[in-house]
Amino acid sequence: MAAETIKLNWRKSETHGLLPDPPPRAITHTLISVDDHLVEPPGMFDGRLTAKLQDLAPKVTETEEGHEVWTFDGRVFFQVGLNAVVGRKREDWKVEPTRFDEMRPGCYDIHKRIRDMDINGVWASVNFPSQITGFCGSVFSRCSDPELGLAVTRAWNDWFYDEWYSPYPDRIVPMGITFLGDAELGAAEIRRNAARGFTAVTLPEQPHRIDMSSIFSGWWTPIIEACVETGTVINLHVGSTGVAAMPPDAPMVPLGATLFGQLSLSACAEWLWSGYPAQFPDLKIAMSEGGIGWVAMLHDRLENIIDRSGYGKYFKSDLRPADVLHRNFWFCTIDDPSTLSTRHTIGVENIMFETDYPHGDGTWPDSQAVFDEFFGALPADEIAMISHENAAALFSHPLPPAASPHAAGVRR
Repeated sequence: MAAETIKLNWRKSETHGLLPDPPPRAITHTLISVDDHLVEPPGMFDGRLTAKLQDLAPKVTETEEGHEVWTFDGRVFFQVGLNAVVGRKREDWKVEPTRFDEMRPGCYDIHKRIRDMDINGVWASVNFPSQITGFCGSVFSRCSDPELGLAVTRAWNDWFYDEWYSPYPDRIVPMGITFLGDAELGAAEIRRNAARGFTAVTLPEQPHRIDMSSIFSGWWTPIIEACVETGTVINLHVGSTGVAAMPPDAPMVPLGATLFGQLSLSACAEWLWSGYPAQFPDLKIAMSEGGIGWVAMLHDRLENIIDRSGYGKYFKSDLRPADVLHRNFWFCTIDDPSTLSTRHTIGVENIMFETDYPHGDGTWPDSQAVFDEFFGALPADEIAMISHENAAALFSHPLPPAASPHAAGVRR
C-alpha cells in the first residue's frame, strides 16, 4: 500500500471511531518512555531486499472479510486490535484484526508519532516492533529460508534507522532486532547497528518457549558478547515468547495480561541464573512491560537461598545473586502503586517509566497526569531518576535542551 493510500484511508477514518486530537497536556515532568510500540507500515520493505528476495518480503494483503494482514513465509499475521487502540473510543476496542485506517496514524507514521508524543508530554521513546516481527525478530529468524530471514531482519533495521529514528534522533531511542537463526550472524547484526548509533536490541525473553536454544545452552554467548562489547542494552519484552501457559477454557486475553508479572519474574530469574550477568559486569538487561511488583520478592528470595541454602554457589563467584540483579537489570513500570513502597529494595536507580503507546493498557494522552498521580509525591531526586534520568543513562540518550518544554524536572 502506497503512502498516498494510507493518507486516503486516514481521511476516511472518521467513520472508524477515531477521536479528534486531544489538546497537548501540560508538561510537569520530563518523561522518557522505555516501552512503546510502532506498527510497521505497509510497504516498509519495498526496495530494501535484493531482486532475488524482494517478492518474498512481508506484505500487507486484504482478506475477503476486509481485514488487512501481513503475510510472510506462508503464514498470516494479524494486527490484533488491542495493540493499536490509542485514540479510539473505548467501546470500539476489540481483539479482532485492525485495518490501518482504523489506527491513529501515530502508530505507523513517525511524524504523527512525534506529534502524539508532544500531546502526551513524552520527550523520548523506546519503540518495540509489532506482531510481524514477534516483538523481537523471532518471526524472521524462524523463516524457512535463513537467507531470507536474515535479509528481512536487516531490512527492518534499515527501515527503522532511515525512516523512524533518523528524522528525530533526539526523540527516538534507537533499538533494533537481530537475527536469531545463527548466533554469529546475530552478533554481527548487533555490531552493524551499534556502529550507526543503535543503543538497544530486543531479544526473546524465554527463547526455549519458541523452540530456540535455551539461555542456559551457551548458544547465546556470541550475541551476549556483542551486546557487552558495543554497550547495547538487551530488552526482554513480555509476550515476546508468548503468553503464560493457559489452563483449558481459560480467558486468554484477561488472564494472559494478568500474568505479565509472572512472565517477567520467570524470564528475569532465568537470565540471572544463566550466568551471563555474573560473567559480564557491563551487561545491561531491561525487563520491559513486566512491572515492578515482583522484583522485591525476587530480591528477597535470592537472599534467602544464599543465606539458608547456599544455592548461590552456582554462580562460581563471590557475587551474591541479588547484587547481580541490581547491577545488571532494570525494571519498567506504568504505575504499580501498591508496590512502589518497595522501590528502595528494587533500587530507585533501576526503575524506569513506560507509557505503552498504542496498546490497550497505555496511558496516552494522559501520561503526565498518570506519572504525577503515582510518582509525584516522591522526593525530587527519585522523581527525576524514574521519569527520565535512569533511562537516559541506560540508553545513552540525550535529555531535552533547557529551552524545550520537555525539560521540566531536568536536573542540570
